[in-house]
Amino acid sequence: MTLKIITDSACDLPAEIVAQYDLDVLPFLIYIDDQEYIDGHTINPDQVYEAIRQGKVPTTAQVPTEKLFQTFKKYAVQGLPCLYLAFSSRLSGACDTARWVAAEVKKEFPNFEITICDTLSGSLGQGLIVLEAAQMLEKGATNQEIIERAKLRSKNNVEHVFSVDDLNYLYRGGRVNYTSAFLGGILNVKPILHVRDGLMIPIQKVRGTNAAVKRIVELVKERSLGNLEQIIAITHADDFDLAAQLQKMLETALGYQNFLVNIVGSVLGCHIGLGGVAAFFVNSRVKAPNLP
Repeated sequence: MTLKIITDSACDLPAEIVAQYDLDVLPFLIYIDDQEYIDGHTINPDQVYEAIRQGKVPTTAQVPTEKLFQTFKKYAVQGLPCLYLAFSSRLSGACDTARWVAAEVKKEFPNFEITICDTLSGSLGQGLIVLEAAQMLEKGATNQEIIERAKLRSKNNVEHVFSVDDLNYLYRGGRVNYTSAFLGGILNVKPILHVRDGLMIPIQKVRGTNAAVKRIVELVKERSLGNLEQIIAITHADDFDLAAQLQKMLETALGYQNFLVNIVGSVLGCHIGLGGVAAFFVNSRVKAPNLP
């Protein structure tokens, strides 16, 4: 039976890819001025960033439990096996909630096959895992092969290296202390971060945007597979020119040609604010078998 691939709106995949592979993307909730919005349905990233420009502080909530129940039951009734590739459990409760809902649905539908995979990723790091699963399905890989590959990729096998423009957003999220945030605003200090075991971790600070982009390129060179045909995913927090600058440097300095570029979605955008850029790519930390 064909596998149904489900993910959530933290994955930041472009709408055309979602449609091409018939992915089921479950929406997080966004709150602005106590008004509730459904990510990707009643609000989009441009509106979130505009609210931030106006001095508002958007917040997020995980995929509603009822939405998970509705989705899982729908596929259980159809007899479709499912793979839910979830936003990092270290950054949201969505994955744990999905596991609980799946267990409850299986009480009513004991034969329902569903795997909840904690990608330990977000944005296009999560998106790359989802995309590879969809491509494997299209090429005829078995359900188990797809599930095992997704689990393997989730073990720190997809790099997230990024910089943000305003440290105050990370301060509010507990990622940096007040002194760092204050001095960063004065001295134009840009933090370079990565993701390990599902958590965003600062690894160093550089002075200025150009230095941040250059350091990201260096990290791609150090950590990527070195296969110039591999996808390098790029996101930007409402700064397309900065994303284009990063892409150009990756092309000219390293020779990469296969890119997936998108805006940081509403979920992560609420927490990192305006500006900033990220690169996501498969590293050489875990060797995957040669599957379809």
